Amino acid sequence: MNVDFEDRRIEREQWPSIKPTTPFGQLPLLEIDGKELNQSLSISRYLAKKAGLAGKDEWESLLIDIAVDNINEMRQVIINYFHEKNEDIKSKQIITIVNETIPFYVERFEKIISENDGYFVNGKLSWSDLYFVSILDTIQHVTKVDLIEGHPHLTLLKQRVLAVPQIKSWIAKRPNPVY
Repeated sequence: MNVDFEDRRIEREQWPSIKPTTPFGQLPLLEIDGKELNQSLSISRYLAKKAGLAGKDEWESLLIDIAVDNINEMRQVIINYFHEKNEDIKSKQIITIVNETIPFYVERFEKIISENDGYFVNGKLSWSDLYFVSILDTIQHVTKVDLIEGHPHLTLLKQRVLAVPQIKSWIAKRPNPVY
């Protein structure tokens, strides 16, 4: 899981001038050989393959991609809520998110992990596990809901991911995230 990289952060004030220079006006970007590539899930999948976290064969890769897509569906509902400007709509959305969306997904994730020896796929660490743990803080920040509270398998998954030496080291030194 040793992939060298340079993490360049953009301050909020810089973004308006940088945005038009990016391929699709969005972040994150991965630059390889002078080419800027966008789309966070595609970047993640590419890096997961380089790090050996994308599955040992096509079947395992498919299962990992399915897990990521399901996690991303939940995340997207929450992101749509976050970007909603109409406060009346937002107040209704958050009720649905907290009472329906989050329980729907989290209960299923808990079951999947309990059936796969503590991970999303085949009892071993994959990028689906990293992706899930990586969005927990953002979701809690936006919804004020701790997704893993009361879910022992999800709690253990988070602990396992955050205990990976390279991840633990990165978290200790990374800049504070901007939501």
